[in-house]
Amino acid sequence: MEPNNDYLTANKVLWNKRTDVHVNSVFYDVPGFLAGNNSLKEIELSLLEDVASTNLLHLQCHFGQDTLSLARMGAQVTGVDLSDTAIAQANALAAQMQLTSQARFVCCDVYSAPAHINDRFDTVFTSYGTIGWLPDLHKWAAVIGHFLKPGGHFVMADFHPVVWMFDDYFKTVAYSYFNTEALIKETTGTYTDRNSNIKSTSYSWNHPLSDIITALTAQGLQLQVFREFDYSPYNCFSNTIEKNGRFYIQGMEGKLPMVYAFKFFKPL
Repeated sequence: MEPNNDYLTANKVLWNKRTDVHVNSVFYDVPGFLAGNNSLKEIELSLLEDVASTNLLHLQCHFGQDTLSLARMGAQVTGVDLSDTAIAQANALAAQMQLTSQARFVCCDVYSAPAHINDRFDTVFTSYGTIGWLPDLHKWAAVIGHFLKPGGHFVMADFHPVVWMFDDYFKTVAYSYFNTEALIKETTGTYTDRNSNIKSTSYSWNHPLSDIITALTAQGLQLQVFREFDYSPYNCFSNTIEKNGRFYIQGMEGKLPMVYAFKFFKPL
């Protein structure tokens, strides 16, 4: 189902445009982050546990807030992202925060990361809105298996694939739960500002949980923890209501899985 590399070019253009908006948004709150806020959420923090003095790879890191949060927690972190605009912003933040010795950033797509990074890592991490931009999960899982040291862990939190079945306003089921085709859309705006004048083509893919888990176990990784949540820690969808810092789709509170998280182990 993988298209030619036009999908990489189109998605890079999209995320370069989004980054320019995101770094100045209330959603990402860069001033608060620079003042000390940790951008990581309880869901993933409970699985990452103590990262101090570990070597960690963060795939699809956007402009680096989570990567730098991990560096603040004592990890030695490498962040990877397709967007050169995002990587430039991440490097600027790292310099401003005096974390350049603890955090480095590499601009490349996930599949080509082994050609750009020679290290092996105690933990590989990715979160929220990542694998939907990737057509082939077996190639993705092979990258994770390549980078993990024996005895290491892969930690992931992401929006539940059921969420991606709906139209943008959660009124109808518009897309298949299964990976049946590339979803090629002309997008406008972004989740931090739906009225932004960003216009670009996006390529994405829906991946059922069975495909995600099977791709990782095919690499010999062992599932240790799997959790599902009925809320999003981010207000990035339409038609949401907020309760105690958690965001639900109005009318579906407590009924719709919105996030999943898991932790895999690479045997010794």
